[in-house]
Amino acid sequence: MYLILICVIAGLGAGFGTGLAGLSAAAVISPMLITFCDFPAYEAVGIALASDVLASAVSAYIYGKNKNLDIKNGLVMLISVLCFTMVGSYVASLVPNTTMGNFSVFMTFLLGLRFLFKPVMRTRSAMADLSASQRVLRSLGCGILIGFICGFIGAGGGMMLLLVLTSVLGYDLKTAVGTSVFIMAFTAFTGAASHMVIGGFPDLTALIVCILATLIGARIAARFANEADPKRQNQATGLVLCLLGGAMILVKLFS
Repeated sequence: MYLILICVIAGLGAGFGTGLAGLSAAAVISPMLITFCDFPAYEAVGIALASDVLASAVSAYIYGKNKNLDIKNGLVMLISVLCFTMVGSYVASLVPNTTMGNFSVFMTFLLGLRFLFKPVMRTRSAMADLSASQRVLRSLGCGILIGFICGFIGAGGGMMLLLVLTSVLGYDLKTAVGTSVFIMAFTAFTGAASHMVIGGFPDLTALIVCILATLIGARIAARFANEADPKRQNQATGLVLCLLGGAMILVKLFS
């Protein structure tokens, strides 16, 4: 019962972060399973990535339905992210548990502050400021870095995608989140499959409960995000990221 409660809390929190801000579920699920349920880090990341697949796919569908998904310009990044997610997943299997999981916690909190105090209010026309070749080169380079991070720690990918799409490629917030969760659905599937092939099948109860809770949270958050005005979405995104990041920092400090 204790395990189910932790998985429900972690899954709902991860789902809200995914649907609202494109946050990787592993930013929440992995630290909670490791801290409160003594899961090995590699297994916890595998569960979190598996939880990300359906949650990101449903979120992407909702954003796409509301015309807030840009597949064409994210294709190069998707391919490079997918390739280097597998590389990162393999490297992660070779390192100690303590090496994984700390990066994303602090990045979540800092990214939340960024959206609270410097909201993304640009429109889609800002993308026209970059030439096609510039977008391809930036997407390729950023995709390689993001993919490796996603596969290595199972987190950071969604946050870095959001940061790159808004800051480097000039996306508006809704389109950035929609494109981010679209890419994350594929990277999460690749990372989860790699983790399970390399490290074995994870705890079935934790896997099922986390997947269902994350899916529910993501669906609710994605519908809210697509109906909210840009200013309100920036505030909600920043608040959710700060709360999740702050909670995980406290968990790590006092665990």
